[in-house]
Amino acid sequence: MTSATPSSAPCGTGAPSGTVHAPRGVLVDLGPIAQLRAGRLARRLPQLYVGLVLYGVSLALMVRGALGLAPWDVLHSGFVRHVPMTLGQAVVLFSFVVLVLWIPLREMPGLGTISNAIVVGLSADATLALLERPDGLLGRVGLMVGGVVLCGIASALYIGAQLGRGPRDGLMTGLARRTGLSLRLVRTGLEVTVVVIGLLLGGVLGIGTVAYALAIGPLTQLMLPWFTVDVMAPDAD
Repeated sequence: MTSATPSSAPCGTGAPSGTVHAPRGVLVDLGPIAQLRAGRLARRLPQLYVGLVLYGVSLALMVRGALGLAPWDVLHSGFVRHVPMTLGQAVVLFSFVVLVLWIPLREMPGLGTISNAIVVGLSADATLALLERPDGLLGRVGLMVGGVVLCGIASALYIGAQLGRGPRDGLMTGLARRTGLSLRLVRTGLEVTVVVIGLLLGGVLGIGTVAYALAIGPLTQLMLPWFTVDVMAPDAD
């Protein structure tokens, strides 16, 4: 999640003491308690969970398209070839494994972090149970493209709710902060690593993996301003 400096403008009526309105449309790096005290939960909580459910749906669409998965899902799909576990269960398992890696990085999970670790996998399994793989290539391409686009929307929704990073995003930002490397370099290194491990396990790599890698960043960046909820942040003074 992108950090931002809180605005120095005073809070509106009813704002908690010691808080200021963050600049409009700006993501703010808040701690777990501050995320819940930042206001507008009636908008932010539903948006968070809609985004996470759609994220799981997008994963399932790419699975049924069978033209390649997102980098982390290459790892998940390879892992389930060797254990009696569904893909969604693997997503949940690896989310909590990644959260363990947060500990030495001193990352603090929020409500959105824990929810991400659970809801995405459950949503993916539910969608896979309802959705069959199309017979024709055109249908599979449609599912792949729809999965990538929906993932961009879902990412913008849950990130814009400002209730905490997902486990894998937090690992990326934590490593970048601790090592001094750029986010882009850390993300590339992580994704190459999980793809290689996934391939060694028999995971699914294809044109969908390339499409996801090229499109998800620009799509999320395009749509994030539409869904970023303005919140209140602690006053730095």
